[in-house]
Amino acid sequence: MRAIPHALLLLAVWVPASAPAQTIRFDDAKPQRWQIGMTVEATGAITGIYATVPVPMPWPEQQVKIVDQDVSPNVTIRDETLSGGVRQMKITIPRLNAGQTANALITLEIVKASIHAPANINGLKAPALASRELRQYLGTSPQIETSNREIKSLAEQIVKGKSTDWEKAEAIYDWVQANIKYKFDVELKGAVTALKAGHGDCEELTSLFIALCRANRIPARSVWVPGHCYPEFYLEDVGGKGHWFPCQAAGARSFGEMDEARPILQKGDNFRIGSERKRYVAETFRAKNALANPRVQFVRKQLPVTE
Repeated sequence: MRAIPHALLLLAVWVPASAPAQTIRFDDAKPQRWQIGMTVEATGAITGIYATVPVPMPWPEQQVKIVDQDVSPNVTIRDETLSGGVRQMKITIPRLNAGQTANALITLEIVKASIHAPANINGLKAPALASRELRQYLGTSPQIETSNREIKSLAEQIVKGKSTDWEKAEAIYDWVQANIKYKFDVELKGAVTALKAGHGDCEELTSLFIALCRANRIPARSVWVPGHCYPEFYLEDVGGKGHWFPCQAAGARSFGEMDEARPILQKGDNFRIGSERKRYVAETFRAKNALANPRVQFVRKQLPVTE
């Protein structure tokens, strides 16, 4: 087996439950194990294989470390973080002969904590001058049409009479929950479509909340877990330190807190993949030459936790 680069052996540092009153707090951390990666079987000779697989990375509420690996001798793995929000496993295989199989699999131990809202919201506010990193969470993203005329007009109406940025974000959240009905859709249709239709699934509700926050100069972004997504928004405390606060756009009311056991796959919604902008970074596979289509299986499965 070929060793995984040290850069993938990452841990997160948690803020304890006794953190300052304006900080989100973490508890009820539970361990889980996930196997992630790819297997490929050559049905004919194949050369120049290149694939990418998103891999969970550390976040304030999530610790990640590699505990096992199954990497074939002819497989090379390296990693890259895109826009600070998603880590990709990049897999290269020079050649497979007909009948050969190659694995690029890692097993992660992920410890995920619940998030509690801050005890004191007084003085929390959007940054007066957004950093370069934060500016990507104030503009448009695929299916998050922040500059749309209807979005901007509605964003202004919703926050009328609200004196703090926390109140503005909460008013936006309550408006989306009250006015956009949850309805599953196999296609991602975005914020404007959800607004016009009056319904959408977790991706549309998340998109609309984010677009309305950004139109009010409150940074916001998507958080992706297996089979679901939700938004979080960014405010600074009285000392100027920034914090990301989650909320559940689709489902029971949960604002500024999150009890979500599924591991975070990626955060953000505007990633450059080649010449395209993508809201979500999916698995990819390509090969230079293949005498027959290979059997490719991308793996993301939860395993039993062993002592």
